[in-house]
Amino acid sequence: MSSASADVPAATRVENAGLDVISESDRKGRPSDLFMPWFAANISVLGLSWGAWVLGFGLSFWQAVVAGSVGVIVSFLLCGVVAVLGKRGSAPTLALSRAAFGYNGNRLSAALSWILTVGWETVLCVLATLASATVFQALGWHNQVGAQILGFLFTVGLAASAGILGFEAIMRVQTWITWATGVLTIIYLVLVAPQISVDRILALPPGGPAAFIGALVMVATGFGLGWVNAAADYSRYLPRRASTTGVIGWTTLGSALPCVVLVFFGILLVGSDAELGKAINADPIGALTTILPTWFLIPFAIVAILGLAGGIIMDLYSSGLSLLATGLPVRRHVATSIDATIMTVGTIAVIFGAGDFLGPFQGFLTTLGSSLPPGPESWSLRSSCASATTTRRPSSRLTASTAQSTGRPSPWWLPVPSSVGGWSSTRPPPGCPGRATCLGLSGVVTGRGPEPTSVCWSLCSSVCSGTLSSAEAGSPVRRPVRE
Repeated sequence: MSSASADVPAATRVENAGLDVISESDRKGRPSDLFMPWFAANISVLGLSWGAWVLGFGLSFWQAVVAGSVGVIVSFLLCGVVAVLGKRGSAPTLALSRAAFGYNGNRLSAALSWILTVGWETVLCVLATLASATVFQALGWHNQVGAQILGFLFTVGLAASAGILGFEAIMRVQTWITWATGVLTIIYLVLVAPQISVDRILALPPGGPAAFIGALVMVATGFGLGWVNAAADYSRYLPRRASTTGVIGWTTLGSALPCVVLVFFGILLVGSDAELGKAINADPIGALTTILPTWFLIPFAIVAILGLAGGIIMDLYSSGLSLLATGLPVRRHVATSIDATIMTVGTIAVIFGAGDFLGPFQGFLTTLGSSLPPGPESWSLRSSCASATTTRRPSSRLTASTAQSTGRPSPWWLPVPSSVGGWSSTRPPPGCPGRATCLGLSGVVTGRGPEPTSVCWSLCSSVCSGTLSSAEAGSPVRRPVRE
């Protein structure tokens, strides 16, 4: 490293590591360091809107609380398990998955991961833009387009700069976001607490088993399963001697804690006011300003935009790594810049080309819930089986050889028929256009539960993929790449 680059603070230098294995000399930190980035990525007040969507399945208060809490905690626990692989393998998630799928077979998983992360960062950017416009209009600035442009530029500027700079910048920015949004979110919850009506909440009628399962699957898909393909990206810099239990615990706690609290309060608010739930469907963030005093609108805009930006930053970073894993021959910061450009174009298209937010959001979750989860789920099971086998053998471990090698050809195509089957088996109920069910997401609009065949397709894909991986994990590597 040159003396000039050594004088530049680490947080302002562009990270050079892409899919590279992190050397021992560059590994540092403690498992507790994972709390801040994961908390910042999930503290978004959008969690309050998820409470409305859970209740949209026609559940009682206690059913909604259990479905929301279990869906969040279990799905993020899976992220914690995958994060352990980053500590052991010293490489990003989509580099380590080559141990399960093979070098070329992994390209499909990388492509699915890239679609997932780019989709989520676009969704969050749209929400930040809509929220900023709503707040500025409430303050008396009636130039809606100007307000949207201002919020859009701030969000993209913050997220893109941190994502392009890389790991050190992300860890620093996410720490700031955690403290700022954590304090302001607590103030928000205190201010809206008088809106809660216990009698109305407890009077909500219970829903059937199908509606409960549909809500649980929707929450798991929208929270932890959306991050499982990126969980090892932020633990790869930890020393291998770091506590495995600590990695799982801090990752799960940092990501699940804000989501459980926000979904719970969202259920309380929407259960007390059904009209608020309808407003959330049109503007998931802006609708939450209608129950606030005017003096808190500016702090609310800050907490909303920063909370969403925290998720965009990590999505941008991981989507760039996923794009590299597909085989695109560019540097990491270039791949992240490409994703930021796609996010920008996608946000503009949704803001100015769609009638509302819920329609495009349902379409995205339909693809995610019915087609993509078999990829991440089966990857996590297959990779876990592979890593468990390799790390138990004295002569084999998850290092550069494992992460960069082709390995034995594996059935990487297994998620394809299961994805097609799961998607085709979701039948849209009356009044719901297209295939916007997403394992029961249409319950948000129609109150109907999930199609059981879709759930079976996803579960069978995961189990079968993991089983096949356990048989292949110990297969000899044919052609390792030189380090």
